[in-house]
Amino acid sequence: MAIPASDTLIVFALENEAQGLFDNFTTVFCGVGKVNAAYRLTLALMGWQHKHGRMPGRVLNLGSAGSPSFKAGTLINCTKFIQRDMDTTPLGTPAFATPFDDTPAALAYGLRFDGYEEGTCGSGDNFVTDGKISPWNVMDMEGYALAKICMLEKVAFGCLKFITDGADGHAANTWEQALKDAAHALRGALDAINTKRAA
Repeated sequence: MAIPASDTLIVFALENEAQGLFDNFTTVFCGVGKVNAAYRLTLALMGWQHKHGRMPGRVLNLGSAGSPSFKAGTLINCTKFIQRDMDTTPLGTPAFATPFDDTPAALAYGLRFDGYEEGTCGSGDNFVTDGKISPWNVMDMEGYALAKICMLEKVAFGCLKFITDGADGHAANTWEQALKDAAHALRGALDAINTKRAA
């Protein structure tokens, strides 16, 4: 069933990732990191439910990310999420799995959008600079937390990331300059997704 734009909650980490191009949508700027992301999205969902008497039809996480696998300037549709800085393997738990939690280490909870390469997002509260490929091929600091909250609250969740760098230590030289291109690409993608759903 098609979900109208008016029933979509958009989440960016930072306001400058949106570049003022999403003001006609309900948009949340959650801040950097998993804790900030979880807190701001939870507040937004509570507010939406209070206002409308239900959860939104979908949550979309848009923004920038690094990747050693995908070319800078491309949009990647992340459909799986890993908490890459969760490591309790000395306790006998699988890598990246949260102990005493039934959620799988690789959380497959993301809408698939036609026309975009599919990625696995590794989220963590540290900045990746080694450029190494891991069980994930996109790196951010919020996606896993957003996806897990949406899963728990049974809200559809989609994620599109604009690759700004190779997660290899050069992000500081390219990230700010890439944000304008990222915002325009993400807005175009959002319009295309909404058009397809409305068709």
